[in-house]
Amino acid sequence: MVLLEPGDFAGEIRDLGIRTLTLPGGRLRNPAHVFRTMAKLGRLLRRERPDLIVNWLSTAHLYAGPASLVAGMANRCVWWQHDLHGARIPERARGRDRIGTYRGRVLDQLATTIPASAVGCVSEAVRFEQSSRRPRRHSFVILNGIDEPTPVPGEDVHRLRREMGIPKDTTVVGLVGRLFAWKGHHLLLQALAEVMVGRKDVFGLFVGGGGHRANVGYTAYVARLTRDLGIEDRVLFTGQVANTVPYMQAMDILVSASAPEPFGLVLLEAMALEVPVIAVDAGGPTEIIVNGESGLLVPSNRPEDLVPAIQALVSEPGWRRQLAVAGRAHYLERFTGERMTRDIERRLEALTQ
Repeated sequence: MVLLEPGDFAGEIRDLGIRTLTLPGGRLRNPAHVFRTMAKLGRLLRRERPDLIVNWLSTAHLYAGPASLVAGMANRCVWWQHDLHGARIPERARGRDRIGTYRGRVLDQLATTIPASAVGCVSEAVRFEQSSRRPRRHSFVILNGIDEPTPVPGEDVHRLRREMGIPKDTTVVGLVGRLFAWKGHHLLLQALAEVMVGRKDVFGLFVGGGGHRANVGYTAYVARLTRDLGIEDRVLFTGQVANTVPYMQAMDILVSASAPEPFGLVLLEAMALEVPVIAVDAGGPTEIIVNGESGLLVPSNRPEDLVPAIQALVSEPGWRRQLAVAGRAHYLERFTGERMTRDIERRLEALTQ
């Protein structure tokens, strides 16, 4: 395993008995550093002669792809594509999000120009977008899976709700994700403000901080929007948390307001924990949720589309329970980490033939 950034992850991989090397990639805007890293990777590949080189994300392929080409191993190189682009960013909060979306498109196109035997995609939606780039590269889909999260005891969840100031007999509608505009926090806030009109039994819970390469402007924007909507006493932003599981268990409904969403791991986590989910009928969620059976799909992430779905589940706890149970069964059938591991093993073995 070769990592382009130092960190705790290297130690976790070594603990699994896997040889691990860190070659800091630096910034792509620093060509001298990039070329040095590529040269080191090229020497490593010529020495190790791997049967297959797997580059995780387009940025990794921008380093290892040229290195494999120089080492004469481009036909042994595959990279994984996780991204979809084109999210609608509010003008008052565009900042780094809009820049990041543009940068992502450019990096994905650059990665596609570098020879590879295949491009692995996390959803059919991602594969469709990747197929529009030139030159065409062979692509395949392996849907993500997750190891089953370990739930915390019910009394701990009740205690957490009290500590967060959530009143009893309140329906908690939540979103889990970093504070980036494409995640749609601002849209869910607007929807919640409408749902809360005339009723005091709904609470909004937003779990996640700015995280890596955060857009500080968006963080300020959602805080201001919450005040402007007059719901600051009925909404909580937790910031970054070490473990999202108890916070998800504290939710009665989880909403994914991302559009487009490349896949949606948070949906799998909620479904595994028997939390009913609402997501946009586009991208990855379309391939995860069976609408009306294992969750709800809405036409878009606009508040006018989110509101009816949220209102329906807030008003019908029996339906929430039905969706929650079916969602967990759907996760166990199709989206476990074990299934994903088997699919990856079979695909990588085929690529070495």
